[in-house]
Amino acid sequence: RAERLAELSPALEWAPNIWMGVSIETDKYRGRIDELRSTGAQTKFLSLEPLLGPLPDLDLRGIDWVIVGGESGPRARPMDPEWVIDIRDQCSRARVPFFFKQWGGTNKKKAGRLLEGQTWDQMPPEPGQVKKPRRPRPGSGDGQPTGDIQEVA
Repeated sequence: RAERLAELSPALEWAPNIWMGVSIETDKYRGRIDELRSTGAQTKFLSLEPLLGPLPDLDLRGIDWVIVGGESGPRARPMDPEWVIDIRDQCSRARVPFFFKQWGGTNKKKAGRLLEGQTWDQMPPEPGQVKKPRRPRPGSGDGQPTGDIQEVA
């Protein structure tokens, strides 16, 4: 729970290899971002999955990575592509790496993970690397690195 994390954070030793994230499915859970931001984790990420509604005007200050994915399984609720595109664009403006995991649905493999014809596999720097200003760029879909954002193999 995000509130418990914020409560315990001061007592924890946050080594550089410990990443911390919170899940946000809808606008109702947006407050978890502030709880995450209050921790001592050096790498902080948002897992916006399953994304069940729009998340306009996210405050991405202090956030190092955003992951977006749809719900999967027999009772999966649909995810609107416009929600995903808006979050991707917010990440781009805030210079936060964006990773699109999947569309979800009852057959997530068939639904795939392309967003506007591209894969989005951006990652934050590895622990211990100096965080420098970066400009996220979309994955090319050919498995080749796209520049200063690390790619998932």
